[in-house]
Amino acid sequence: MLVLGLESSCDETAAAVVEDGTRVLADVVASQNEVHAPYGGVVPELASRAHVVNVIPVLRGALDQAGVSLDKIDAVAVTCGPGLVGALLVALETAKALAWVRGLPLVGVHHLEGHLSAVYLDGDPPPLPHLALIVSGGHTSLVRVDGHGDVVELGATRDDAAGEAFDKGAKLLGLGYPGGAVVDRLAKDGDPHAIEFPRAMVSRDTGDAFSFSGLKTSLLHHVRSHGVPEGKALADVCASYQHAIVEVLVRKTRRAARRLAIEHVQICGGVAANSGLRAAMRAAGEEDGFRVYVPPPARCTDNAAMIASAGYWHLAAGERAGLDLNARASWPLPGRRA
Repeated sequence: MLVLGLESSCDETAAAVVEDGTRVLADVVASQNEVHAPYGGVVPELASRAHVVNVIPVLRGALDQAGVSLDKIDAVAVTCGPGLVGALLVALETAKALAWVRGLPLVGVHHLEGHLSAVYLDGDPPPLPHLALIVSGGHTSLVRVDGHGDVVELGATRDDAAGEAFDKGAKLLGLGYPGGAVVDRLAKDGDPHAIEFPRAMVSRDTGDAFSFSGLKTSLLHHVRSHGVPEGKALADVCASYQHAIVEVLVRKTRRAARRLAIEHVQICGGVAANSGLRAAMRAAGEEDGFRVYVPPPARCTDNAAMIASAGYWHLAAGERAGLDLNARASWPLPGRRA
């Protein structure tokens, strides 16, 4: 089955062609970093306009890269939430139009289900059940994956997501947008113990929930007191700030893995590309006896291959969406709550 995937939930316009949920024939992404960089963050109206401009060229690029025409496509999968409604509607209406004109099955995909499916695109996926840490700009969740579309959410952030903490921290330090990758790069030359930033909700009685708003506020007070650092001092701040985020993510994950006696853990979402998180989680896995699975960096950030993969499993289960499928700005991850 060849599934055409479309994604426009935030600031990447993406299209992909995936065979049987695992083999990527094409994966094309148009980034909007240059559009939003002057503002230090995503401007929803500008994102929507850029999606309108990009969606058809990206779609054509994916078909050309895969070497197929629309006649060969068996179904269409599209992100329908959560995300920016104006942005979501661009790929969603494009997908609905294609499905209607071509008489193709259509399925809507939860964005986080897409991230959970990215690990199945690289030939060595974790067995079921496994633990998954979803870390992105808008989401931080810890879930147990019992099957495709069958998850149990153990805990989620109470306020800011880890990716938001990275990007807003970078903005406070004058590192531009998107800043998470810059913090990661600078942190490699810094001392992670130079500054003792707070770790929120790390005690056992807080369960598997996360909180990063206090950390961001702590960085703000540090900058107000000491000014925006430069050189080695900047590297030390980045290293200490990143270490505070990573330590909480790893500590919560390894605690849940021990409690549930799970030996396989995946990290997904944009922050899964962070080298500090990858290294710390693998070190924890070696100590505790669980194996860590992380998609390549290009599969961690928003892409349509993961949406096509997730859509395939819904289609294989007989699910179909109607042309009344709509965008959802807020949408809890489908599944059970622990």
